[in-house]
Formats: sequence, structure tokens, C-alpha cells
Amino acid sequence: MKVLLVTMYFPPAGGGGVQRSLKLAQYLPALGVETHVLAPDDPKWVHTDPELRVPTQAWIHRARYLGPRARKPTEELRAAEGFDRALVQAQVTARRLLLPDASVTWNLTAIPAAIRIARREGIDAVITTSPPPSVHFVGAAVQKATSVRWIADLRDPLVANQHRRDDTAAARVRQAATEQVAKLVARRADAVTCVSDAIAEEVRGLQARGPVRVISNGCDFDDFAGLEYVPGKRFRITHTGSFFGKRDPRPFLEAFKQADLDAVARFVGDFRSTDREWAETLGLGDRLELVPYAPRGESLRLQRDSEALLLLVPDAGGRGKGVLSGKVYEYIAAGRPILAVVPPDGAAAALVRETGAGVVVAPDDVEGIRAALVDMQARFANGGLDSVELAKRDEDRLSRRARVEELAALVEEMV
Repeated sequence: MKVLLVTMYFPPAGGGGVQRSLKLAQYLPALGVETHVLAPDDPKWVHTDPELRVPTQAWIHRARYLGPRARKPTEELRAAEGFDRALVQAQVTARRLLLPDASVTWNLTAIPAAIRIARREGIDAVITTSPPPSVHFVGAAVQKATSVRWIADLRDPLVANQHRRDDTAAARVRQAATEQVAKLVARRADAVTCVSDAIAEEVRGLQARGPVRVISNGCDFDDFAGLEYVPGKRFRITHTGSFFGKRDPRPFLEAFKQADLDAVARFVGDFRSTDREWAETLGLGDRLELVPYAPRGESLRLQRDSEALLLLVPDAGGRGKGVLSGKVYEYIAAGRPILAVVPPDGAAAALVRETGAGVVVAPDDVEGIRAALVDMQARFANGGLDSVELAKRDEDRLSRRARVEELAALVEEMV
């Protein structure tokens, strides 16, 4: 079999969104699937990670990116004044006029490139993985031009996204455009794969024409090989990942202040300036450590080198219940206890409980978070917090390779 994987996020891009595509390109060839990857040459990502290695057994193709660079508009607007602020505002507005997302212009080069690759290489199936939603236009075009099977892979909901705004006219227009992409995926894709049950139910509700399968993210246990945990002098709890949308560190930080522990709360990644300024009013001093964006290797090292890990998933009016991001699996693979500040009746909470990987507290339960912190720090002071060790059968079941095997089986079924 031959597959073409179309993705916006691929090395040298950095950040968590790269990992699903990267691991597919790593494991599919090992399963006997000839794998071609189509990614942008340089879409001006917010973060890059030159340390990430591109799989040598996959064929990597690049299509020129013609769109605007990725931005952090709130941070840029706060830092700019006068004419510079007006310029930034104009650039941000121009990005928002692109529908369904600012990366849609990549289709101008990606679609003809994907069709050429499909014909030249004899591709059997094209897999488009989002976000951004507009990447699925490539799959629909290849399917129509070549009769190649199209599998749409959804890492985020297309309709009920927990981070998407809906409080402005522009946000509602973008939401409507994204819903049209969701209908296109449901009506045209030969199969749809989703990282969680909630996303799968959303697609099934649109009367999908093909099978809709849940193929979750997985644990990359090998990525932590050689990284040792050495107990610190103080209890250290680490959150890795950037803050955007409705992700909120404030209830945790308020609980951390109330707990008044000899401990360090460490945040690795982009931390909003508004949250930083608010945190400074708490007077935490050296008990709060803010580490800028770090390459994946350093992020994994800091996870392992922690007494506990902090997982934050907003409730977002109930939309956060279905969130089962790759971060949950990454934390489980790190082997350190997790404080999961997530919807208690959601997918992330269920996985943390199922694996015995940590404790679950509701996102707005400041007292519950405080009590969990006090308990964790007390256990650390009285002999240490044991590492989380999964049974061999659970490791095999949750591994990233097992997830890719499921996708390979679906491709074979479709072809």
C-alpha cells in the first residue's frame, strides 16, 4: 500500500501538534506501508524545533506556503503602540478574513502538488490531518481528481472546539465556515478517524458516508528512554504546553498560593502576559518558574525531572469533556504522577483514573486543587512520590505504535 499524508505541522515545526503526523510517518513504513508526506516548505510557524528528526523511511515532499505567518495577536497588540499597533491590528484582521482559517491559502500549492504525487507515485489513500480545518480541502480535491481513497484525521473538533471564540460576529462567521468543512468531511471522506469519542460522535451526527473510527493518540515510551528522575530538594509540579483559548492557569495558581507549600510550580511554554501580570500579584517569588518555549527534547526532560505533572483542560461550557489531547498520553509516558485539573466526567479524567496515573480535580475547584497539592507535597516529604508504572499489557495497548497499526488496518480496509 502507498499513502500520502498531508499535514500543516511537520518538522521543522515545533509544538505538540507535530507529534501525530511525525509518528505516523515513523511507524507506517515500519508496518510495510510506503509513506509519502506533503507539508509546507515554511509556513512561518510560531515555533520551530530543529532537533526533531524527520523519519528516513518516509518520502517527504514540500509545497510552497503562500499564506500569512502564524501569530500570537494578543501578545503582539499588547506590545505595540501607535502606528506599529495599527499595523499589527491590520495584519491580524487580514488573517481573520481568510476562511475557514488563515492557512487556507496553502491549498493553492498543496492541492496541485498532492494530485501530482498521487498520480506519479500510485498512491492508494490520502490522509489529511487537522488542524487546520482547511487541510481537508486537499483530500477532497485528490479524491475527486484521482479516485484515491480519502481518510480525514481529526485531532480537534471541527464544530464544538473548546478553545474557539463565539462572542463576535467575525468568530461566528469563522465558525460557520468551519462547520461547512465538517459537512464536507462527513459527506465526502471515505473514512474519518478521530482522537476521541466526542469528536467521533460529532462527525456521526453529520451522517458520515463512511466509517468513523476512534484512533486516539498514544504514549511514546521510547521518547523518555535515558531520561532519569532525580528527586528535587523541593516539590516541583510542571505544566508543559502553551496557553491559548480558554486554557486558564489562574484557579491552579490561586490554589497553589493558598496551599503555601515549599514547592515550585513550573510552566514550560508560552505563558500569556496577562496571566503573568496577574500571577505577579500573588507574590509567589521563586515558587513560580516560567520557562519559555523549549524544544521537545528539553520539554520531555523537564517532565521527567518533576515530582508531579499538571494537566489543564477547561470545561468550556461542557466542550472540554471530550478533549483527549496528546498531552495526556505524553504525561502518562513520562511516568510522574499527574494532577489532572480537568472535567471530572470527561475523557481525560477517565484515562487518568483508568491508568492510575494521578488524581482528578474539577477545573474551577480551587479548594480541591489545594487539597490535592497538599497531599502530593506531604507524600513527597514523607518518602517520595512513586513513579507511575503501567502493566505491560497497558503499555502495549496505549503505545503510539498500536494506534498507527489501527490506522494501517483501516487504510487496508479502505483500499
